[in-house]
Amino acid sequence: MKTTAAFLLILLSAFGVKAQSNSVTGAWVLSEGENRHHLFFQDGFFFHTVQQGNQFMMSRGGSYETKGDNINAKILYNSTDSSAVGQTMDVPFSISGSSITLTVPDGDVRFERVDNGAAPLAGVWRITGRMGEDGKVADIHQTGSRQTYKMLTGKKFQWVAIDPEKKQFSGTGGGSYTFKNGKYTENIEFFSRDNSRVGASLVFDGKLEDGKWHHSGLSSKGAKIYEVWSKVK
Repeated sequence: MKTTAAFLLILLSAFGVKAQSNSVTGAWVLSEGENRHHLFFQDGFFFHTVQQGNQFMMSRGGSYETKGDNINAKILYNSTDSSAVGQTMDVPFSISGSSITLTVPDGDVRFERVDNGAAPLAGVWRITGRMGEDGKVADIHQTGSRQTYKMLTGKKFQWVAIDPEKKQFSGTGGGSYTFKNGKYTENIEFFSRDNSRVGASLVFDGKLEDGKWHHSGLSSKGAKIYEVWSKVK
């Protein structure tokens, strides 16, 4: 009986590893000449950003789901072509080892895996609370169609400020992050609003409490912040 149980455990573990390795979830990167492409998939959202050195070139993203060997995506924002917002894409893909190959109109492109999207903070988040001058945290209620998302994969992060209804893109930034011993550190690799911020690091206090991410410290402008973020469902 114990032998059978052990065998089933090994079998299930093997299938789990296989399923995870064949998942698009996580961060991918492609270096193409002077351009560096970042491609992130997490919790039903994807972001694709291109930089050239410290120069931000473009970003687009939206929702997605995989069906068989295809990625079905809907565009929520596009920094260079607002007419693409609302359009859908059907992109065939295949994964081999640490690479993913996407079939796009110009041919096949291959990205290399950075991480598999597994980490305590991995997910797509929206700010839902902020501490005021009185020291109390007040809920933030979303009004209008403007949306701000922050995606964290296993090692990478990216935030976007968009308004899909108005087909507007307001800004984005991202790079790598670490979360250890209550300290959350961002290392900025691209920033659409200010290229001089590339290479900077920001350190915050962070904790997960009741499924929410409490984030505090100093903003890039030196202002004190205490924010509460909740996962997008």
